[in-house]
Amino acid sequence: MKKIRVFLLFILVTLLMSSCEKNFDPQIYGKLFTANFPKTEADYEAELMTCYMPFTSVPAYFLSGAYQNTWYYADNGLIRNFDTSSDYCAPATNAWADWLKLSSGNFANYVYAGRNGSHFEKIRDITRFTKIIADIDGSTVLSDTKKKLFLGEARFLRGMMMYYLLHIYGPVPVVLDPALVGDAEAEKNMERPTLTQMVEWITADLEFGLANMATKAVKGRYTANYARFCLMRHYLNEGSYMAGYYDKAIDMYNALKSGGYELFAKGGATAYADQFKIANKFNKEVIMAVTCSETATGDQKTGNVNKYSYYFFPNNVARYADVNNTIPTPFVNCGPGWWQYYNVSPNYYKTYESGDVRKNVILTSYVINNAARTLVTEADLGSRWVGYILWKYPGETSFANQPTDIPIARWADVLLMYAEAVARKTQAVPTGEALQGVNDVRARAGLPSLSGDALASYNGFMDALLAERGHELLYEGGRKVDLIRFNKYRHNCTAIKGIVPTHQYQPIPNYAVEQAASYGKTLVQTYERPNWALDN
Repeated sequence: MKKIRVFLLFILVTLLMSSCEKNFDPQIYGKLFTANFPKTEADYEAELMTCYMPFTSVPAYFLSGAYQNTWYYADNGLIRNFDTSSDYCAPATNAWADWLKLSSGNFANYVYAGRNGSHFEKIRDITRFTKIIADIDGSTVLSDTKKKLFLGEARFLRGMMMYYLLHIYGPVPVVLDPALVGDAEAEKNMERPTLTQMVEWITADLEFGLANMATKAVKGRYTANYARFCLMRHYLNEGSYMAGYYDKAIDMYNALKSGGYELFAKGGATAYADQFKIANKFNKEVIMAVTCSETATGDQKTGNVNKYSYYFFPNNVARYADVNNTIPTPFVNCGPGWWQYYNVSPNYYKTYESGDVRKNVILTSYVINNAARTLVTEADLGSRWVGYILWKYPGETSFANQPTDIPIARWADVLLMYAEAVARKTQAVPTGEALQGVNDVRARAGLPSLSGDALASYNGFMDALLAERGHELLYEGGRKVDLIRFNKYRHNCTAIKGIVPTHQYQPIPNYAVEQAASYGKTLVQTYERPNWALDN
């Protein structure tokens, strides 16, 4: 890889990010020019806002000099990297639909990834963030209050960039010392840090963010409560070897309790599905979501785009089940997608308990838009399709891009994480408030409280909790991270998808490994956690 450099590109910086406030509108913060930037408070804010660009739902950005996909776009974002590669998605039989064989668990192909589109290039963004943090910290025009807020956001965003890169590749080389930005020798030091080092860097940034971010942010900006959510998840991921992390996760839960969040319950039996619909944006379960609009086109200037229907729906679905167009199908408003790029594995569908209303967001049949209006069912698996259709993000409008928000932090997740933190800390089945939270999530799903094997032993509870997380958080961008934390990634993929993943994490692309070698450095291409051998 070429030397890591910071590029302040001549771009319009448009606020595209997630919000838990109504009436979201993109805001243009200004132009960035290296000759006169930054000088004013508005300049520093514009520079900060460039850190949000990877955390949007537009197809791509170019801030680091290469074509980069954003984290929340449907194509190469979190759901593709962390959900499609998990037990959720049946392996695609079409190479076009299974780009680089990710849903087949064949990470070996990723050694051939190029610079454009490779998330590894985002280590350049880390360097860029480091430069921006230094700019803000050294500002003489910002008030102490503004400096604190800007630094909190920038550090939090840098921490989240490292968090996502860690869970795609394992530990990666990053530049966090402003004095080393632009230092040719320092930037050639392309060797993996240890897992503990990477985790400590992430923790430091996220905790700094929490300590300095606003409780209620302006439209599109991350909040302290979202930082608490992300820290809670991070503490759980690494708590098995980082002292005190489970206690810290519990602390995050106790702080979030005062936020007024609760499970969305309107509609009773349909509440789980209804919370993701347009009419229920900004409901009390949402801690953070990527706000989308029907006017978004995928261009950076028009805001976030919800492209999920484009990738989840087959390209031949009929709007009506009959040729006279009198019997509407679920697709009556939106029509077909591009390809069923992602699916729900039929074997995963079978893991739902009887009576679980959450499986109603999965369509197990559809009507083809042909003269015969052919009904595609389970009997056609392996020929007409390989997996079921996710309707969790429904096609409610005729717009090509749905205005449905993309949830990235929900109270249900917090309740399940709290139970897990208590269980892991005590190595026992939780009781009281922790267990009640899990049962509340199950009650909304139409299920009885946990019983039997789930309460008979710690291992039984953890198995039940992992299943619960999978069903509750279906295709919300974190399944592979969960499976690795529970040390069940290879196990579940083998049992449900019928494949054995080639690696625990994606290999670092050859181009970066070869460039490191040209500097006399050894960038180890593959990484696995110490307990990967026990995941059977």
